[in-house]
Amino acid sequence: MHRHPVSIAANSICTFDESDFAGKQGDWPYTSADLNRLDNSEDSVFYYEPRFVTHIDEGAISSLTKFYQQEFTSLNKDSLDVLDLCSSWISHLPEEDIKYGKVVGVGMNERELASNKQLNDFVVQDLNENPIMSQFEDNSFDVICNVVSVDYLTKPLEMFQEMHRILRPGGISLMSFSNRCFPTKAIAMWLQADDIGRLTIVGSYYHYAAKWASIEALDIKETQQTPERPAAGDIMKNPSLGLAWMTAASAVAKNNQGDPMFVVKGVK
Repeated sequence: MHRHPVSIAANSICTFDESDFAGKQGDWPYTSADLNRLDNSEDSVFYYEPRFVTHIDEGAISSLTKFYQQEFTSLNKDSLDVLDLCSSWISHLPEEDIKYGKVVGVGMNERELASNKQLNDFVVQDLNENPIMSQFEDNSFDVICNVVSVDYLTKPLEMFQEMHRILRPGGISLMSFSNRCFPTKAIAMWLQADDIGRLTIVGSYYHYAAKWASIEALDIKETQQTPERPAAGDIMKNPSLGLAWMTAASAVAKNNQGDPMFVVKGVK
């Protein structure tokens, strides 16, 4: 595991290689207890009623969309085909300077998917019940996204194998998460792990499922630097400077204390 220095923009926490994991590709170290949930009832019941809400705050959403913008641009393609897994009524995809081909969502609730204006097609499928996506051909998408839902997967091995099959060579998979979840539906080992542990769990899914060109963990939360405090003498001369600084510093602190946002990226 190779660590990188922290920066204010999206930064690489580490890249994973084979030596970071106890087993080799094709092994599977996790047990049914690791993937167990407090609520093992059918997900179709839990997600039957649509939820037209966001599960991360505005700062995390903004960071994710900006990260997508950078990643999609770096692919340098005239048009991108995107598969949004565990999709809902919003996909957080950038709208400016990116041309899309097919944008397909796979999710649980038909009303939510039908309301997602960024999708031009969708499939209602319980990926915990059936993670095999035979409706998609091999090497058919440039990008696969999954936003704050990787913690709910009970068949991650099959899911990540399918993701690798569906992606085109050089394509990217972006699994993003924060520190929020429905605790009764998240898997046991997720609830027991901290942020670094969760990054490692997702990294291991990639590693054990298929041969990826690279696997990288990133902190994509966009943070801001606190503005420099005016000198005491300047504040004495002009008290409005102090008020302006306090207002700006408070806004920065609020932004920086919001939801964290992490991504584990796999390149095929």
